[in-house]
Amino acid sequence: MEEEVNLFLHSFLISSSDNSESAESLPGYLQQLVSGNYATLGVGALTLAGVAATYYLQSTSTKPIEPVVDLNNQSVIIDGKPEHRASWLANAPDYLTFDRMWPDVHTIYDVLEQGRKLSKNGPCLGTRSGPNREYQWISYQEVINRVHAFGSGLINRGFAPSNKFVGIYASNRAEWTISDFGCQAYSLCPVPLYDTLGVDGCKYILNECEMSVMVVDTEEKLQILIDLKPEVPFLKLVVVIEQFKAETRNAASKRGLELIQFYELLDLGKKNLKKPIPPKPSDLFSVVYTSGTTGNPKGAMLTHHSFVIMVDGILTHLMKHFTYRTDDVHMSYLPLAHVFDRAACVLVLMSGAQIGYYSRDLTALLDDFATLRPTIFPSVPRLFNRIYDSVMADVGQSKVKSTLLRWAMESKSREVNRRIIRRDSFWDKLLMKKIQNKIGGRVRLVISGSAPLSPEVMQFLRCAFGCPVLEGYGQTEAGAAITLTVCGDPGVGSVGPPLPSCHVKLTDIPEMNYYAKDNIGEVCAKGEIILQGYYKQPDKTKEAIDKDGWLHTGDVGTWLPNGTLKIVDRIKHIFKLSQGEYIAPEKIENVLQSQSFYLLNALLMETSHIMAVVVPDVIYLNKWAPNNGFPTDIKEFCQHKDAHDLIINDMLKYGQAAGLRGFEQVKDILLEPSLFSVDSGLLTPTLKNKRPQLRAAFKEKIQALYAKCGL
Repeated sequence: MEEEVNLFLHSFLISSSDNSESAESLPGYLQQLVSGNYATLGVGALTLAGVAATYYLQSTSTKPIEPVVDLNNQSVIIDGKPEHRASWLANAPDYLTFDRMWPDVHTIYDVLEQGRKLSKNGPCLGTRSGPNREYQWISYQEVINRVHAFGSGLINRGFAPSNKFVGIYASNRAEWTISDFGCQAYSLCPVPLYDTLGVDGCKYILNECEMSVMVVDTEEKLQILIDLKPEVPFLKLVVVIEQFKAETRNAASKRGLELIQFYELLDLGKKNLKKPIPPKPSDLFSVVYTSGTTGNPKGAMLTHHSFVIMVDGILTHLMKHFTYRTDDVHMSYLPLAHVFDRAACVLVLMSGAQIGYYSRDLTALLDDFATLRPTIFPSVPRLFNRIYDSVMADVGQSKVKSTLLRWAMESKSREVNRRIIRRDSFWDKLLMKKIQNKIGGRVRLVISGSAPLSPEVMQFLRCAFGCPVLEGYGQTEAGAAITLTVCGDPGVGSVGPPLPSCHVKLTDIPEMNYYAKDNIGEVCAKGEIILQGYYKQPDKTKEAIDKDGWLHTGDVGTWLPNGTLKIVDRIKHIFKLSQGEYIAPEKIENVLQSQSFYLLNALLMETSHIMAVVVPDVIYLNKWAPNNGFPTDIKEFCQHKDAHDLIINDMLKYGQAAGLRGFEQVKDILLEPSLFSVDSGLLTPTLKNKRPQLRAAFKEKIQALYAKCGL
């Protein structure tokens, strides 16, 4: 995933100078601005541009969005306890029921039929096999036919619901979704696996689930299973999506492992169709293993009812100002093995809309976006931060560009603050369209999840994309989403009110002197969306879910005055300084990474004073360094005699501007040229820092830094 983000942004930057967008409708001097021809423009033209912009803005009228709830009072206080809240959209008196968008959908199996009816059997799943190729689509009915063929094929090979679990170990693709729904149609339970589990993680899951069937996409993953076969005795059949060599089949056979091509299985199923065995709402929809930073992965057991209720809660939350349409298109490129994109796909299919899959050629990711032109864009803060940084780095090299972007942001921010959301303003045509076009030019909903998004980046995205930009909060253990910001809310810094499908409350953390009465504590969630428990791990289940049914998320939060939730940090991340003050590192890291253009990664080390490992942003350096006497090579930059002071002073400046207290400021930093990545084992698949691994990786260097500082 980290590699996908980096290559996406590399392509984004390469094409940032593309001025092919039409500007014929603009006056001549403004066409020069759009085309980047600044040399012939003077201050007068800039002034004239400002006047033209003012006139254009004053001559257009767009009505503000009327929010679905009172923006000053976005959640309901339960039982007179301000720490315990629910959605206004839920139904009194218990606030745990709500008027569902699609009440006839009871299980994930029902989703495809619902989508087929709504779309009138329109396009469902789209794929492309290479660059410069159009997406090829299959209809809802064809997907349903393949789903039934997949399940029937497994039954014909001797695998029935009594076998229970089917593993899916593949990248995002149509076959992934067909396998998933093929399991649902015959009351089997899919268990997704992902690359960063490693061999030991895969072995652990296969044995814990007593997995007899696996679906894999590549010969490389197939080889992992062949090598593991002596240690995973339950595994009998592997369904392989791509072609594999005859010698690979022979090697598998010698170890007692049957192989069948994916489309051979479908042909078998088509010839011997079996009647579907629909699941009950209480049956397991999936066991989703969390990508934790320590110990063995834990399998969250999610039921059909819990996942459907969670997804329907999101639709209900959005419905007044955003309704999924049958012509909406979602690009599936975030890992389907995690609940974020899986929930996004169920939302799309439940609404009769379309899913296009990235081509799995990482260098063509931006081309995938340009070709598919998605209308729905869920992603993660690390990607949004890099887009923001790349734009700022580009305009920072030109006073004209900087001035124009500043004017654009000021104008668009005024509109956002008045709840006006559009992308047809003067500034959209002049500047923002360039950014919008990099992801296809027609995105009408952006959702950020997985980690907090800084207020600066949130405001930038709202101005740049000209559509609702929402931020959600959730966990695998809650299906995906617990809270979500409200369309039209111009506020930043929160993750919104509770969704109508759950309650949220704060509980005391005495060891940290955090108490709910002081409006700070551990975030807990309750409702039908919560997991049934961790598979075969009752002790871990008791740690996560208390006797009253509250899921303890491990996150520290606070309620803002308008009734929205703000996430402070993870409990296990917060540490105490030598003077007794508690530090929330993620909050400080987000402040610094969103403000300082020099920073790509920043990690605050858990020591008695704040020390930070800093990875400079190579994209910004490539533009900035040549004009400022620094090398562009990141290794040479980190060794430059002035680089340390340059970056730490920048961090201190922005930390002070953001209101960080003295003890929250960094004492010293270590410049590190190597990017934190999933492949290096330093980031989770959802691009969060693996702090234990990072601490171990930099322990000796930080100790040396401590000694240098005399601490």
